Amino acid sequence: MGLFDMFKTDGAQTMTPKMALAAGLIYMMSADGNVEEEEIGQLVSVLGGDRAALDNAVKYVRKNNVDHFLQSVPSLLSEPQKRCILINLCDSLLADGAAAQEEQRLFGRFLTAFGFSEEAFRPYFETIAIKNDKTVFQT
Repeated sequence: MGLFDMFKTDGAQTMTPKMALAAGLIYMMSADGNVEEEEIGQLVSVLGGDRAALDNAVKYVRKNNVDHFLQSVPSLLSEPQKRCILINLCDSLLADGAAAQEEQRLFGRFLTAFGFSEEAFRPYFETIAIKNDKTVFQT
């Protein structure tokens, strides 16, 4: 093994549903050009400390743009997996209390690619919005 072999990647990781979740979250977190602490916490929490899934997702995102992801990954996922990813993406983009225009546009692209309309996703969105609304505890 050469000195720098540890930095080589073959780029041929097999996409798994968990890796798709992690990659989707990374794309969403970086959509507005500003990764917030709350978003990183959400990513780590969602993956349950699975460092391999996170590392593979980071490698994938570095090699593939979001367009490639949205074209190739949805066909690999079941309906429950797509819904789970969308719910986690929405939760992530609302975690910092604001949804930037870039995040909203990207989320719309995920909805379309995963075969969901805004209307079909609305109940999940409303639940996540309530979950993240900490003002309900202010008196």
